[in-house]
Amino acid sequence: MATAPPGALHMTTVPSPVDELRLFASGRGLRAILWQRHEARRVPFDGAMIVDGETDILREAARQLGEYFAGRREEFDLPLDPVGTPFQHEAWAVLRTIPFGATMTYGEQAKLLGDPGKARAVGAANGRNPLSIVVPCHRVIGSTGKLTGFAGGLDVKAWLLTHEHTRATGHHPTEHRAAT
Repeated sequence: MATAPPGALHMTTVPSPVDELRLFASGRGLRAILWQRHEARRVPFDGAMIVDGETDILREAARQLGEYFAGRREEFDLPLDPVGTPFQHEAWAVLRTIPFGATMTYGEQAKLLGDPGKARAVGAANGRNPLSIVVPCHRVIGSTGKLTGFAGGLDVKAWLLTHEHTRATGHHPTEHRAAT
């Protein structure tokens, strides 16, 4: 296990079929998964020092992500340590209830949080989700069925949904379209 000052975050990079991913972990759990094209400042790291190097948590996250992309994993079993507001944590908890291969709308997610009128607030919270794929914000779509907002880009969101839908049902989806 790599060593670093207390409170430091470890980082490693892993390949994926859609983009290279940067994984960050504290001593408590996986802190963030960022798309290579995004800056680390997108996620609040609370001023923690970032140290290159794998840890047990990062190795396990990389292994499980590899299984997911290979079609052998539908759920993740990792200790998580995301930084966010109480509302963001509530929104992210709902994301983890969306079954593999399924989707829900922002309005449905807001309703599950107790206020159907907070769809935009839910969208903003999902947009700050630091744990793409593991906390599956890609499974949330617009009320019309169109794909909207995703840190990895709509092309990656479409790929992830197609990957999951095909694995879950055995056939390619036709109902989801990227927003134009």
